[in-house]
Amino acid sequence: MSIEDIVSRALDEDVGSGDITTELCVPADAGAVGRFIAREPIVVAGLEVLPLLFDHVEIEIGETLATVRGPARQLLTHERVALNFLQRMSGIATLTRKYVDAVAGTRCRILDTRKTTPGLRLLEKAAVKAGGATNHRMGLYDAVLIKNNHITAAGGVTAALARVKNANVPVEIEVRTRAELNEALAAGATHLLLDNLNPAEAREWINHIKGRATVELSGGITLENVRAYAEAGADYVSVGALTHSARAVDINFRLQLE
Repeated sequence: MSIEDIVSRALDEDVGSGDITTELCVPADAGAVGRFIAREPIVVAGLEVLPLLFDHVEIEIGETLATVRGPARQLLTHERVALNFLQRMSGIATLTRKYVDAVAGTRCRILDTRKTTPGLRLLEKAAVKAGGATNHRMGLYDAVLIKNNHITAAGGVTAALARVKNANVPVEIEVRTRAELNEALAAGATHLLLDNLNPAEAREWINHIKGRATVELSGGITLENVRAYAEAGADYVSVGALTHSARAVDINFRLQLE
């Protein structure tokens, strides 16, 4: 789904057969200017949707994020959809930056996950990048991630890895025990996911791996403990909260007639 499709669906959902309040209250020939204003410190994301909603957009730097001009009816009808995207995406970018800053100076990179709002993954992952983190796979189609249920269904770690040998995409496997870890390494795994370890356990496992594979940690990771996981030696830490728990930030829209 493209950004254009996402924005079009959002408008269809909100406007439906027409914005009756605006059509009744606002003259058809009235022109206006609107300003999107940040009311708290944020990392801005989502400005790319504005040209899909307004005819004339000027991106700015500072408290005023953007200025839009056009028919007053258009500005009023599209205001809420624009704010929903900006507030949501900037909230993700702002939270992401906090995680990125928390691991600054380590080699660890912050990853997002597939725990996104249905239909909004493209925009939410763009917001993660705006916050300075790295996108994990976009969906089920662009990388192999063998998790515990796949291992069970495939008949074990070795069997699962053998089945994806010629996948021609990145391959990662989750291991739950030291036995599975050793089996995965013996089978040639180059990217390991270690889930639900505490920082001390993660350090122990990573020391055992000794650079034989790239390591991603996940599960129970918060702003308060993410640095401890990074300092345990992880190459990556994946955080579902970036997209499933980010707070919408406070952005205001102010309109004036021209």
